[in-house]
Amino acid sequence: MKRSLAVLALTLSAAVPAMADQALATAKNCMACHAVDKKLVGPAYKDVAAKYKADKGAVDMLAAKIIKGGAGVWGPVPMPPNAQVNEAEAKKLAAWVMAQK
Repeated sequence: MKRSLAVLALTLSAAVPAMADQALATAKNCMACHAVDKKLVGPAYKDVAAKYKADKGAVDMLAAKIIKGGAGVWGPVPMPPNAQVNEAEAKKLAAWVMAQK
């Protein structure tokens, strides 16, 4: 019984940060153009994670793109800068994106 509770607690603790980061992405309007598993205006977060999975600097690079915007990597539609996001939030969002599978 104790083992079952421990497994449940670990499972819930792993799920809460993922939901919290998706909540942050929603609050900062990221989900208006992106989805976790399908292309909308911008690429799916799973596709971004797959593209940069071997890049050790991906979180920092993506955090900078979240703040400053970017163009040309995923097609002709540019990603505008997100002035609502501070540096810590951008890093948290980028780490969450990179965790998508």
